[in-house]
Amino acid sequence: MSPIAWRCVLSALLAVVGLASARSARAADPAAEARQAWQLLDYIAVDYPAAIQSGEVVDAGEYAEMREFTASVSAKLAALPPGAGHAARLANAKQLEGLVAERADAEQIARSAGALASELLTVYRIEAAPAAVPDLARGAALYAQQCTACHGATGRGDGPAAAGMDPPPIAFTDADRAKHRSPLSLYQVISQGLPGTAMMSYAHLSNDDRWALAYYTGGLAYDAAAREQGAAVWADNEQVRRVFPDLAALSGATEADISKTLGADRARAITAYLRGEPSAVAASSPVNSNASLALARQRLQQSVAAYRSGDRGQASALALSAYLDGVEPVEPQLGSRNRKLLRQIESAMATLRARIGEGAPTSAVEAQAAAVGQLLDRSESALADRSNSTTTAFLGSFTILLREGVEALLIVIGMIAFLRKAERRDVLPYVHAGWIGALLAGGVTWAIATYAVSISGAEREVTEGLSALFAAIVLLSVGIWMHQKSMAGRWQQYLQEKMSAALTRRSATFLFVLSFVAVYREVFETILFYAAMWNEHDSSAILAGLGLGLVVLALIAFALLRLGTRLPIGQFFRFSSILIAVLAVVLVGKAVAALQEAGWISQALVAVPQIEWLGLYPTWQSILAQLAVAAIAIFGFVANARGAKAMPAAHEPPRGAA
Repeated sequence: MSPIAWRCVLSALLAVVGLASARSARAADPAAEARQAWQLLDYIAVDYPAAIQSGEVVDAGEYAEMREFTASVSAKLAALPPGAGHAARLANAKQLEGLVAERADAEQIARSAGALASELLTVYRIEAAPAAVPDLARGAALYAQQCTACHGATGRGDGPAAAGMDPPPIAFTDADRAKHRSPLSLYQVISQGLPGTAMMSYAHLSNDDRWALAYYTGGLAYDAAAREQGAAVWADNEQVRRVFPDLAALSGATEADISKTLGADRARAITAYLRGEPSAVAASSPVNSNASLALARQRLQQSVAAYRSGDRGQASALALSAYLDGVEPVEPQLGSRNRKLLRQIESAMATLRARIGEGAPTSAVEAQAAAVGQLLDRSESALADRSNSTTTAFLGSFTILLREGVEALLIVIGMIAFLRKAERRDVLPYVHAGWIGALLAGGVTWAIATYAVSISGAEREVTEGLSALFAAIVLLSVGIWMHQKSMAGRWQQYLQEKMSAALTRRSATFLFVLSFVAVYREVFETILFYAAMWNEHDSSAILAGLGLGLVVLALIAFALLRLGTRLPIGQFFRFSSILIAVLAVVLVGKAVAALQEAGWISQALVAVPQIEWLGLYPTWQSILAQLAVAAIAIFGFVANARGAKAMPAAHEPPRGAA
């Protein structure tokens, strides 16, 4: 195949990555609009009673603000891209706008605004919980620095800058108003600001800082006596602890909501305590596996309900959320205990999404959702079983590192061996810089994922999918090029005359990028796995498994490098080209599967076994992608062989040469 043809193929394939990345960038704006709409809806639900009472306007300024905010919600939703359920959400926003115009009662407004806000939270996956336990001491310091000028030192809204503000700053100590505010709603206001008021956005603060500030301000309406009473309720009552299985449940809860379950007195006490001691929730649920699986069940129920009502798009989005937000967070723990069960869940949930996508009868969707529910019950039992947990943690840690590390190792060792054979050790620093940089970037990723932002399941799958796709494209072109050279003969002459020109600085930079992407893809996934697995009880076993995995990977690297030095150079190039082509086939299968799990590519199931290490997944899309890459590789190899036969005899290697 001519160099021009290969450039065209490579450019076309790389365009796929570019388009996908562009799509990811475009997708950020709708989410921001949805977050702002959610924030306005929350504000309307809380502040409407201050404007209207018994159908009469009691505060003209507040009422004008309510009219403005409902109109803004309608405008923001109208600006979102059309999709499943979009028309219904827009109609609900218009209905809310009409209710405010008609001065409907506060309960009806709160119910309508709350329902629409909850739907936005689900559909657009608005961040609903901190990644780590909020630091209240940090929140107090931030409040003193950033908020006292307007809201006052104690949160009464009487700061020195408050005079003349219209509307005036919120009094966080207002107990009636505080009943209807959740830490999540405060977090959104801190992050987005509030249009039409003096409240500016504090998006420049880190995610952890904004959550710390939200929890601190959310606790200013409660005194020490209420917190002490709440501590006693929390310690003595299992029912109360079940209401808050994780930080997501606590962050989205208002005192008013809690009172419907626990009663007014206990609701106030427990809200006071947990907003001041959110670590109590984290301590009661170390791995949050029950909460994750509970979320998966909730999303399944919502998905089936949406399907019954005829909203297939919403049903599909909720079914995908059940996997990404409910099952994927516990994959490392479940995979280390019962990998077969994990595969059954993944297959069953993929089947459910396929049933929804193809418009199957409601009974079939309900039956498949019930089957998934039974598997989730088994998963809960498996995760609750702490017998042999140390051994399980050790083996899980070891196999995760080995599984994720071998692919990257093969690519990097292949490049190193190739450059040594080509006597181009001067380019090796580029390869080493790539994989070392990937490890450092992995450390930064761990810090960001732990202390700054929460990496969602969808973001993880998209990152893995796009990086695997990029690596597959590059490996395919490199594999065919190496095979072409393996057919050429007179290796030493070729290397002496051509390699200095072939490996320009541009090519060396390309090797750096390939080394970085190949390793970072695996480091990224490995870090997220270890972060999900980590717990103090099994920490020694996890570290031991990690250490053994590193030793085994080092031995594999040593063996591969020794093998590469012993092979004749012609055989080395032929062997390497075939191995690289196989890796490209494996990676493209994994890339498509990851993008399917993120919801970027549809799924059409086929009855084949799932073999992860081959990149084989039971969907037509992933299999066809693998067949396409394999066909391109075979076509390139055949073209190379024919081209070699057509070469003049003078170019054949001497007898006995490799």
